[in-house]
Amino acid sequence: MTTPTRTRSLRTRLLAFITAATSRLTAAWSILTRAQDRLLAALAAIRPGRGATSRIRAATTAFQQGLAAFDRAVTAFAERWASQDLPTVYRDGALQMLERADWPTISWSWTQRHQDAITTITTQCYVDLIGRLREALRRARAFLRAAQDATRSGRFNLEQLRADHPLGTVIYANDARHPVHAWAAAALSWQTVSTANAGGARTALDDMGAQFLEVHDGADCGWAEHNDPDRANRTVRTIADALAHPLSHAHCVREFLPRLDLTGRTNIQSGALL
Repeated sequence: MTTPTRTRSLRTRLLAFITAATSRLTAAWSILTRAQDRLLAALAAIRPGRGATSRIRAATTAFQQGLAAFDRAVTAFAERWASQDLPTVYRDGALQMLERADWPTISWSWTQRHQDAITTITTQCYVDLIGRLREALRRARAFLRAAQDATRSGRFNLEQLRADHPLGTVIYANDARHPVHAWAAAALSWQTVSTANAGGARTALDDMGAQFLEVHDGADCGWAEHNDPDRANRTVRTIADALAHPLSHAHCVREFLPRLDLTGRTNIQSGALL
């Protein structure tokens, strides 16, 4: 089994990785909010009369250029995230699992099964990020139309437009709005740690022939979701269960340890506290 130092080392690296990625994605998103600020400032300075139409057009063009830059920046982030960053995290999770079992890490490679697993993971993560981008662009265009209409009608209200169109937020499925930084931290944390845990679990199964993993988690953390009465910490789970629930919530601290000593046992129930 690995030493606590090794365990803390990967956890520390993942936290630093999440922090850096969150900063990059938030910085890309700030292109959109800065474009909104510039448009509002430009429109607020326009008064009815000669030249108003051309000034509105110029402000609109600048905003649309900002949208294009925002689109490129977030797309570039998502492409790097899926093609480089998450595969690295998957490999690190795999190597940690081998280290925890004192298994030679040199034996690990990108087998077809590992390639298939990371392709499935990264495809979904990429789709999720691009979905957020498309929704942000839709909201930005709605804001632009509202700002143009307000300016032309003489009913321009900067603070009302900002309140009605907070482009620095992300809307969740329950219609709750969260600051981009908070959303990015939660989303990237989920994707990072679940990918590392999937890499570890898949390695335990494919490379080590393990059947069970021991779960280390927060004392009150449920298995399928945080409030699940089926508590996760210190339980033993089948690898199929571990792959189905690599985490239970954003910012989850779940980790898996190999239990090679249980291989071949038929009297172990997934979820048992050993």
